[in-house]
Amino acid sequence: MDRTPPTTADDRRAPGSASTLLGFWDAVSVIVGIVVGASIFKVPADVFNNVSGPWQGLGVWLLGGALSLVGALCYAELATTYPRSGGDYVYLTRAFGPLSGFLFGWARLGGILTGSIGAMAYVFADHAVDLFGIEREANYQFAIGGVLVLTLVNMGGVSVGKTAQNVLTVLKVFGLSGIVLVGFVWGGGYEAPTSVPVEASGASGTLGMALIFVLYAYGGWNDSAYVAAEIRDPRRNVPRALCQGIAAITVIYLLVNAGILYGLGFEGGRSSRTPAADVLALIPGEWSPNVIRVLVMVSALGALNGMLFTGSRVHASMGADHRLFAWLGKWNTRTGAPVWALATEGAISILLILAIGTQAGRGSIDALFERFGASLIPWEKFEGGFSTLVIATAPIFWLFFLLTGVSLFVLRVKDAGRDRPFSVPLYPWTPLVFCGTSIYMLYASIDYARSLSLIVIAPLLLGLPVYAISRSMNRRATQ
Repeated sequence: MDRTPPTTADDRRAPGSASTLLGFWDAVSVIVGIVVGASIFKVPADVFNNVSGPWQGLGVWLLGGALSLVGALCYAELATTYPRSGGDYVYLTRAFGPLSGFLFGWARLGGILTGSIGAMAYVFADHAVDLFGIEREANYQFAIGGVLVLTLVNMGGVSVGKTAQNVLTVLKVFGLSGIVLVGFVWGGGYEAPTSVPVEASGASGTLGMALIFVLYAYGGWNDSAYVAAEIRDPRRNVPRALCQGIAAITVIYLLVNAGILYGLGFEGGRSSRTPAADVLALIPGEWSPNVIRVLVMVSALGALNGMLFTGSRVHASMGADHRLFAWLGKWNTRTGAPVWALATEGAISILLILAIGTQAGRGSIDALFERFGASLIPWEKFEGGFSTLVIATAPIFWLFFLLTGVSLFVLRVKDAGRDRPFSVPLYPWTPLVFCGTSIYMLYASIDYARSLSLIVIAPLLLGLPVYAISRSMNRRATQ
């Protein structure tokens, strides 16, 4: 008996031929390429500074992979049950109504995705100016250039975008493997220090902070759900890609951290601001700093390309449903690319780069805050454009992550008779763990961001009257 449900609005595929669809390894490449970005080059030191010893540090990285896998199992059920491109936008719309889906798409376009794109562009730019010996004040120009070039690449279609992603991911994994190799070959090993237990040191809350850094490093694995409709045999390949992609990332992270620990020792890994670079510096010669710069640039470009590729599908889905943003839903049927969605998210990302990463932009934001009586943002607290954009967007990111976890429970009831090619194991405990993790991260990100989160919360609230206009236009169109 054929259990395949009839095609509905939730199952719409993007334009394009079968040859332009993503295969299993393409989907894995998207996940690995987005997740393994620049954070692995900075976060290990932050993690080591919040744990009592090397084994606890590796354990936190393993726990982060396990929690990400829990989330991936939830997304696997949602993505295979509703295999339309758009990911969370589709699930939230189906579970809670069009307002929630619209606000998700609006928030991603106005800050969550575009802020992440801008942040990763700054990582690329910061290392580019160091590589070429250019003044740091010019980094925003490289950031803008990276966004522009990769936006144009993805406008070339799925085939061009996925080829760029695969090449960048392979180069990234190859480079990280070199760090592991150098750590174990040139490192002298280490003797685990007699560490004071975390509880005894009075820093009982630091283990939670380590987990925050680790989960940030794992962020982005869910983006493959945004292109579910462009993956061949999504009912089989989406769950496999999510689970195997996270497994691969966990192995990569554990090996890189083990290489750092063996090469620099636990105390060395704690004290280093750039542990991966310091591992490469174990090789005699003066070329290692430039090697790490190139490696970080490639990693940043891989994450940047993946976010542009997957994020445009969310906005294209929103454009297909809301007449006010109909231009976002226009695809190039020859190449299978949502060209207007790509152009829009690229343009907003560049505006955020200019607003957050330049003195003129920050001055304009301060003037706006003063006009409305809000407290000024302590810019000196954050390290450049990268940290500012990440911290500002984190609370809204985790809020929608939580809502997507809740949507799984809602849709189990609302669409009880719908075929579920993949069901999350150990229901309801698995999605409850995912929701609990999201609640903790939401609280932690709000506590840290404080007034900086207004940069994204204000545009999110602006989405309410915009939705009212869009709904009115949709209603008139159907009369």
